[in-house]
Amino acid sequence: MSKNEFALAFNEVIEEKQLAKDTVVSAIEAAMVSAYRRAVGASQAQHVEAKLDPDTGHVTVSAEKEVVEGSTVVDERTEVLLDVARKVNPDVQPGDMVIIETTPKDFGRVAAQTARQVIQQRIREAERSNQMKYFERQVGEIVSGLVQASNAQSVTVGLDMKAEGVMPNNQKIPGERLKLHDRIRAVVMEVKDGTRGPQIVLSRAHRNFLRRLLENEVPEIYHGIVEIRAIAREPGARAKVAVSATQAGIDPVGACVGIKGVRIQAIVKELHDEKIDIIQWDQDPIIYISKAISPARVNGVYLADSEGARTATVVVGEDQLSLAIGRDGQNARLAAKLTGWRIDIKSLSEASGDALKKLQSSAELASMLPAAVEAVPQIEEILAKKVENRPITPEEYTVLGQFVDRVERRTIQIKEEAARVEEERTTAARADIPTAAFTMPLDQAGIKEHIFNILTEANFETVGQLMFSLKTDPNKVLGLPGIGSKAIQNIEEAIAAIKFPEPEVVKVEEPVAVAESVAAPVSAEELSVEKKQAEGKKDAKRVVEEEDENAKDGVSLDELFKMKPEIFQTTTVVDDDAEKKKAGKKVKKKGVELEFDEGLGAVVGRKKHKRGDDAGSDWE
Repeated sequence: MSKNEFALAFNEVIEEKQLAKDTVVSAIEAAMVSAYRRAVGASQAQHVEAKLDPDTGHVTVSAEKEVVEGSTVVDERTEVLLDVARKVNPDVQPGDMVIIETTPKDFGRVAAQTARQVIQQRIREAERSNQMKYFERQVGEIVSGLVQASNAQSVTVGLDMKAEGVMPNNQKIPGERLKLHDRIRAVVMEVKDGTRGPQIVLSRAHRNFLRRLLENEVPEIYHGIVEIRAIAREPGARAKVAVSATQAGIDPVGACVGIKGVRIQAIVKELHDEKIDIIQWDQDPIIYISKAISPARVNGVYLADSEGARTATVVVGEDQLSLAIGRDGQNARLAAKLTGWRIDIKSLSEASGDALKKLQSSAELASMLPAAVEAVPQIEEILAKKVENRPITPEEYTVLGQFVDRVERRTIQIKEEAARVEEERTTAARADIPTAAFTMPLDQAGIKEHIFNILTEANFETVGQLMFSLKTDPNKVLGLPGIGSKAIQNIEEAIAAIKFPEPEVVKVEEPVAVAESVAAPVSAEELSVEKKQAEGKKDAKRVVEEEDENAKDGVSLDELFKMKPEIFQTTTVVDDDAEKKKAGKKVKKKGVELEFDEGLGAVVGRKKHKRGDDAGSDWE
């Protein structure tokens, strides 16, 4: 085969099988190695490698051989003469191992015959690997194919890349008949690696199939302008889809339905005439549930969320009851799946009867709704007419609706208030328990072994959990099998004997007032300012008058002896004097003398006045 012929044939195989060039080359080289081992009978332990030139198709085989001296070799398969080996590696010595070309003379024809099956096997493996990688990326996406076979268990569909998909009967749309060679679309559910290629599981009944169809038909969903919030589907019968807009001014329901319903009709046709309800998602669960019950009109929705069980009581008119429930409860069932709430649908008369019982059985509720109590005779009369199948006027239905709304709303408020009180009680009980108790294992409490085993089986792990249960719900512990009064006494004594470490309290040092320590001589004005700051400026406007006596300055006796004598001779200028100086008026100076008062046991400042006009006279 010429260079061009081999290159053309090689590229044709690559193009036909949709394989990588390196994959085919490695497959051919591995086949040549196998052919060489079979042709010459080489051992599997011997290292053999083959090289293929993709342009010419020429194959060279090299094998690892031992270098021997002399003129002849015992086994040409594993030995090579020293002279021949040194042509490849001049530094080789006898006993060394060297990789040398050993392509047989007639290897081309032998290799072609021997390697044919190996090459085909490798190509099939490469095809399966490519199929596996391709369809693993397609999981959750829609693929198209032709129906190749159909039996009682599944339908075989021919897909791209010569792959086959299997659609089990439970993943078909009920009532849909698929004929041979029909082109269908389905979503890839799962891809598993099998001995005969990838096993691709398809579905037309999964809700993700409807999701992908909506993305294909509605550009706003594909581009993220409209978002699918939830899907509830019963294949072949009915589906509900909740959508919302991510941009203002966009009608999500209208975008999904299309002009004259052209978009949704294309999906309905694909789903074998499955009815699809498009509703607008709302953050308020009451509005959301009301829309989910569509096409029925809702009078009121009342939510109750207790112990994780979210229940919504939906009240509808008498003529809307069957529409709200749907055939075999289908509409209510789909609405519950869509919203995540357990939905209890009641007619207006049934809800009125239940509300009447609640009002009559609860004194608290009756005291909070005096207007509803006054309307009880009228409600009883209307319900009696309903029982006797007498006609009820629209006005009477309005009265029933208002009555139910008052009672249900007030009942919800009472439950919420009770839940809040209970939460406060549990929070207070938890606050009374030391924090360290919730980290202390139960086995450190000193409880008897058989009691400890019973508590452990009841999922009590820490001392804090046990203390919390005893405070909030003692019956939870006392009700355990094997726990009696003696066991409770042992538990209480063990808990009382536990000494929990005191929580660390970080002490915050208070700032020391400036006036408490005098380290250096200060002027009279500065002393007055510091004194005011220490007192919090509470007496900032107080004027020091001449009659003030025994004014304590807060200086201790020890600190007094450390002071310099000049401090006692400084003159203090009062705030009023400073203001007079600013006004240009003459001010008489007044002095303060500090001395120890034996009667008071403290240092006090006494204000002295000059007598006479002699500036050099002494202070008294």
